[in-house]
Amino acid sequence: MHYAILAYHADDAFENWSEAEDAALMDDLLGINDRLVAEKHLGPAARLGPTEGARTLRGKSTGGSDMVVDGPFAETKEQLLGFYVVDYPSIDGAIEAAREMRRVNPTAIYEIRPVMLYLPGAKLAGGD
Repeated sequence: MHYAILAYHADDAFENWSEAEDAALMDDLLGINDRLVAEKHLGPAARLGPTEGARTLRGKSTGGSDMVVDGPFAETKEQLLGFYVVDYPSIDGAIEAAREMRRVNPTAIYEIRPVMLYLPGAKLAGGD
């Protein structure tokens, strides 16, 4: 089963890191990535850019076309910084992987959520 591990941080937590602090954290996280790859548990992973560069596509405006607005406008103090896709027989393995990430990055919040992968040409779960 595939699980997404979503990494959240408060804006002020990671924006104040020095380049050295960020590099040290990434070295620790890449060590976890390497282990997960060796154990064949890690799928795609990505670190997202800052929200200042993001755009949000919203439903139709009063003029009838979709609206594209600057950045996300979630009512939260944390923002999604990146994600991992892991493959474990149960959510317990994914939770343990997130715990390991949190040990090296204790200011992060990790959400673990089951995901379905949609692959070109593959049948969807429950499909004919």
